[in-house]
Amino acid sequence: QVQLVESGGGLVQAGGSLRLSCAASGSILSINTMGWDRQVPGKQRELVATVTSGGKTNYADSVKGRFTASRDNAKNTVYLEMNSLKPEDTAVYYCNADVVSISRALRTYWGQGTQVTVSS
Repeated sequence: QVQLVESGGGLVQAGGSLRLSCAASGSILSINTMGWDRQVPGKQRELVATVTSGGKTNYADSVKGRFTASRDNAKNTVYLEMNSLKPEDTAVYYCNADVVSISRALRTYWGQGTQVTVSS
C-alpha cells in the first residue's frame, strides 16, 4: 500500500505565503507525476499544479506566477510554495501521485487534504 501525508495548511492573511508538503510512503518502486488539486465545497475539484519526475511543472492560470511546485525525488515528496495568496485561494488542497508500486502496478494515490484559508 501507498500513503500520501500532507502538511502545511492553515490560516493566512491575503498577500501572505504558505508552503504545503506531501510525502509518499509505502510499497513504492517509482513515482511519475506528482501534483496538487484543490476543492471548494460545492464546486468541482480543480488542478493547481503538477511536477514530473524530471521537474517539469504545469500550473493553472489562476496560480501562475504566485505558486511554485517542486519535488524531492529522494524523499518522494512534493511541495507547493504559495505566495501572494488571495481569498479565492481558500480551499482544501489535495496532493496526488502516480505511483508504480513494487508489484509493478500503476495507480494514482491521493492525500487526505489540508485546509488553506486566506482572510481578506
